Amino acid sequence: MTTTDARAPGGLESALWRAVAVYRWLALAYAAAMIVRNQGEYARPAGGWAVLAVMVVWTAAATALFADGRRRGPALLAADMAVALGCLLATAYVETSAGIAAGRPTLPVSWVAAAVLAWAVQGGRRWGVAGAGILAAGNALLHVLAGSEGPHGTAMFNGIVLLFLAGLVVGHVVRLAREAEARLARAVELEAATRERERLARGIHDSVLQVLAMVRRRGAELGGEAAGLGRLAGEQEAALRALIGAAAPAPPAGTADLGALLAAHGSTTVSVAAPATPVPLPAAVAREIDAAVAAALDNVARHCGPSAPAWVLLEDDPDAVVVSVRDDGPGIEPGRLDAAQEAGRLGVAQSIVGRVRDLGGTVEIASAPGAGTEIEISVPRHARARARKVGP
Repeated sequence: MTTTDARAPGGLESALWRAVAVYRWLALAYAAAMIVRNQGEYARPAGGWAVLAVMVVWTAAATALFADGRRRGPALLAADMAVALGCLLATAYVETSAGIAAGRPTLPVSWVAAAVLAWAVQGGRRWGVAGAGILAAGNALLHVLAGSEGPHGTAMFNGIVLLFLAGLVVGHVVRLAREAEARLARAVELEAATRERERLARGIHDSVLQVLAMVRRRGAELGGEAAGLGRLAGEQEAALRALIGAAAPAPPAGTADLGALLAAHGSTTVSVAAPATPVPLPAAVAREIDAAVAAALDNVARHCGPSAPAWVLLEDDPDAVVVSVRDDGPGIEPGRLDAAQEAGRLGVAQSIVGRVRDLGGTVEIASAPGAGTEIEISVPRHARARARKVGP
C-alpha cells in the first residue's frame, strides 16, 4: 500500500480525512435516528442503545486518531473495520429474524461505510474495494446468524453495491488528486528553481560578464601580454553568455528569445550585453532584428577591420526593444550614407534601415569622423514581420 504523508495543515491528505470525519458524524446522526425510530420493534431494545453508545465513542476516537498522520496505518484501519463489522453483526442480536429477512435497516445503517472510505483514502481503489468486500461478507453472515433464509433483501443488495461503488470511486478520485498534487509540487519546485537560476544569471551578468568585458577591452588597448589575457577573457565571456542563454527557460511556441540570438554574435571582438531573462518576440520579428544587427556588425568588420571591437546592447523596455551597435572606428563622414545610396550601395539602407522600417521600428545613426559609430534600433513589442522583396 502506498500512502502519502501530508501532515502539514491544509494539505490534500488532511482535507480528505476531515471529509471522512464529517461523514462519520452525519452517518452517526442518521443511525441514531433510525435506532430511536425502530426501538419498539427490536427483540432486545437495550442492545440497540449499547450499539449506539459504541458508535458514538468510536466516532469520537476515530476522528481524533485519523487526524494524526502518524497514527494512520494498518492497525488503525483494521480496528476501524472491526468496530464497523461488530456493530453490523450486532444487528442479529438486537433485531428480530423477521425484521432482518424483511430487509429492515441494520443498526449502523450507512455508518459502516466510513470504514470503507478510510480504507480508500489511505490505500486507493484496491483497499477501498477490499473494505467493501469485508462488509459485504459481514452482511451475508448477518443473515446466517439471524437464521434468515439468505441475503435476498433488495435493500441489503443495494447497500452492498453502494459500498463497492464508494470504495472504487473514492479510491480512484484520491489517486488522481494525489497525482495532481504531486505534479503541482513539481511545478512549484521548477518555478522556484527557474527564479533562482534567473537571479544567478542576473548576478553573473551584472558582475562577472562586465569584468570579463573590461579585461578584454583593456587588454586590447594595452597590447603585448595583456592582449593575450584580454583575448582569453573575451573567449570566456562569450562561453559564459552562451551558457546563460542555454540555461534560460525556453520561450513560448512561435516566439524566439532575441537575447539568445544576439548572444550568438559574441566573440573576442564583439561584446554582447543583454538582460539575464529571455526577451521573447515573434520568431520572424526576432530574426529580422538579428539580421539587421548582423549587417551592422558586418559593416564594422568591413570598414574598421576584422579585429575592431564592437559592442551590442539589448534593452527590453515595456513598449519596445532597443538594440544598440557601437564601434570606436573612424566614424562616418557627413553625407556618406546618402552618397552610397545614390550610387546603388544599399547595405545600410536595405539591410538595416529597410528591415527595421518593415517592422514598424526606427533606426538612428550617430557618428562623427574619428568618434566611432552607434546604430540604435528600436522596434515596438507588437511588431509583425512583413514579407520582404529581395532584389538582384
